[in-house]
Amino acid sequence: MGDEPTNGELARRLDAGFDDLKEDMRTLAGRLDTKVDASLLALQQQAQDDRHQALMMRVSAIEEERGREAERRQQEQREAENRRAGDKRLILTALVVPLLLLLLQVYLASRGSS
Repeated sequence: MGDEPTNGELARRLDAGFDDLKEDMRTLAGRLDTKVDASLLALQQQAQDDRHQALMMRVSAIEEERGREAERRQQEQREAENRRAGDKRLILTALVVPLLLLLLQVYLASRGSS
C-alpha cells in the first residue's frame, strides 16, 4: 500500500486535472470567440457583393451619362456649324448680292447714257 496515493493526493491530482481542463476550456472558448461564424461570413460577403453591385451600377450610370453628354456636345457643335453656314449664306444674300446688283445697275446706267 505504500505505492498507492492517499485520498488527499488523489483529490489534489483531480483538482489539478480539473484546473487544467478549465484552463483548456477557457483557451478553446477564447479561440472560438475569434472565429467567424459561417452564416455571419456569408452575410458579410453578401453585403459586400451588394455594395459592389450598387457601385458598378453607379459607375455604369455615370459612364452612360457621360456618353449622352458627349453626344449632346457633338450635336450642339454640328448645330453651331450649321448656323455658321446659314449665317454665311445670309451674309452673301443680304449684303453681297444687293451690292452686285447695285454695281450692275450703275454699269448698265453708265452704258446706256453713252
